[in-house]
Order: sequence, then C-alpha cells, then structure tokens
Amino acid sequence: MTLVDVDAGTPVVFGGKWLDRRLHRVAVRLTESQFKSLAEGPLVRRGASPARLATMAVSVVLLAAVLALAALGVWLVLYDFFSVSTVLGLVLLAVAFVLRPRLPGLPGDVIVLDPARTPALVALVERVATAVGAPAPSILLLGYGFNAYTTIVGLKRERALCLGLPLWATLEPQERVALLGHEMGHFVNGDVRRGLLTQMARTTLAKVAALFSTRNECDDLIAMVTSVIINVINAVVSRTSMALQLLIEWTSLRDRQRAEYLADEFGARAGGSAAAATLADSMLLHEPIDTVVRREARAGNGPDAWLAAARVARANQAPDLPARRLLSRRAEASLFASHPPAGMRAAMVEQRPQLPAAVVLTEAESARIDAELAPHVKRVRLALTQ
Repeated sequence: MTLVDVDAGTPVVFGGKWLDRRLHRVAVRLTESQFKSLAEGPLVRRGASPARLATMAVSVVLLAAVLALAALGVWLVLYDFFSVSTVLGLVLLAVAFVLRPRLPGLPGDVIVLDPARTPALVALVERVATAVGAPAPSILLLGYGFNAYTTIVGLKRERALCLGLPLWATLEPQERVALLGHEMGHFVNGDVRRGLLTQMARTTLAKVAALFSTRNECDDLIAMVTSVIINVINAVVSRTSMALQLLIEWTSLRDRQRAEYLADEFGARAGGSAAAATLADSMLLHEPIDTVVRREARAGNGPDAWLAAARVARANQAPDLPARRLLSRRAEASLFASHPPAGMRAAMVEQRPQLPAAVVLTEAESARIDAELAPHVKRVRLALTQ
C-alpha cells in the first residue's frame, strides 16, 4: 500500500497560512463531529435548524432589498417627472431589473432525453423514485462529465435529473440504482439549497457581484478621480455581495452536508448498502477513472471500453483505497465545502445499518438502457477528446 502523508498541506481559503490552518482545524473537527453523531444516531430529514433559519433570513432580507430598490426607483420617477430624480429613478429601476430574482433554467451543456425513446431508463427512474419516496423528475438530461445532479428549474418548479454518461457508463448495475436513489433523494432530503428563496437569493448575489466587479481606467485627471471613486464603490458593493453569498453558503453548510449523507442513505435504500459504498468510492477515484475514460474516448472507443478500463482502474487503486479515504477526510474538510469528504461518505454507508436493495437492475435491463443512450455516445465521446 502506498503511504500518504495526511498532514501534508492545508487547503487555501483566504491565502493567509495561519488563518487557513486554523480554519482547516475547525473544519476537520466539525466534520468529524458531524460524522460521528450521524453514524451513531438517526439520519433523518432535519427540521427548522438555526442554520436553516439564518439562511432563510438572509435570503428574505436580500430579496426585500431588491424590491425596495425597485419601489424607490418608481417613487423617484413619479416624484418630479422629467427631472434629475427621474433619471436617478430610471437608473435604480434598471439596477433592480438586472438584480431581479431569477430561477435556474436548464443548463446549456446537456442533452435533453426524449422519454418516448428511453422507456427503460424512465421505468428505472420511476421504480427508484417509488423506492425512496421521492417524486420522479419530469426532465431527463444526459451530461458530458463524470458527474450527476438534480435541479429544480423554472416557475413551474420542474424537477430535472442529469446523468453524466462518462459516470453512468462506468458504474455496475446496482451502483446505477444507488446513484439514482442518491440524486432523487435530494428532492426529499431537506436540502436548503433547493428552497425557492435560497435559489433566488444566490442567483441575485451572483449578479450583484458580477455587475459591480468591473474596473474603469482613464488618463484624464478629472475622469481618473471619478474613475477611482466609481471603482471604490464597485469594489465595496461587489465584495459585500460576495460576503453575503459566502454567508449563505457558510450558514447552510452543516445542513447541506447532512443532506448529502441522507441522500447517500436513500442511495443505499434503493441499490443496497454495498453498491452505495462502492459508488462513493468511485467518486473518490474519479480522477484515475476519468483519465482512463478520456484515454479510451481519444482512441475512438465507446462505453463498453470505458467500463472495462474503469474496472481495471478500480482494481489497480484498490490497495490504496484506505489511504485515499484517510487523506480525503483531512484534505477535503472545509468550512465552505458543500459535500462531506468523499472518504467519509463510503465510511458512513458502511458504519450505518446495512440495507438490502429495494430495486434490482439486471444486466439485461442495464443493457437496454445503454442501447437507448447509444445515439448520444458519439457527441459525448467527441466532447471528452477536446
């Protein structure tokens, strides 16, 4: 087994070695404490925690500020029409329009799957949704990366599930079931990030930070002084927005990591604890697996070759897996990480009561799903070679 120095290096957060080291120690302590409490106790959806209430409060204040800005703009426009206040009011209305709350839409770098052409995949998704007590997504997407995710989009709040083909193709049948259970578990695990207010607040803060992050440079003295003042204002507003965005992320951190553990529990319920644990280890080994998948893609090979190469990579990395898990527990611990360390997720599944698979996916069923996705393989393979 390769020895790994778990004390080597500290994740950079703010750039100050002393501060980063202190923050990392706090993060490790909190992460280990949460792991112990959840591994030994009940793992259920959490109610109104202080962190959740704080996140909601920040979101409400932020959205109220945007509405107040719009209201002030309307008042200035109507107060003394065709005057300086009218111009200022129009500016405020324009800013409020740019900062208006937005709901996420479908990502652009995905393939939208036609349910009529993927009946086997749709049937499996519905079986897993029933097993974990979650609503089935109405939109199925195919991604180009070694990942998978769910999201809620638009005013209709439609649920979407995206499966990255490089990940999906390199999983065994029960690991695929566990992956679906995990992802759809996010619909019912109380993840604060998916709340309507929180989603809108996060997108608004990102817009504010981007809007005021530009800098102006001029050669003329008067213009230069004006530019300096504008740059200072931009910097203050941009940094404040980034700080508020960071505050929302930080206050919801423990709840979000708890939600990830709970999603893993849903994955174990659907595909079985053994498959959920090996799925978590696949995330831990994503770099070597992604490397061999891209190698096969460059050679012009498809998903069958990806799976074979991934199996070899897993076997080669198996002796180092305990060390990788241990390293992950320290290296990935952070006060601002949305997910628990990958090494902890497999350990959590293994330490909790072992669950049998509620949904069994046969090799034949898995092959039918692969056949349904086959028309999109070339596009994904070409993307992997770039």
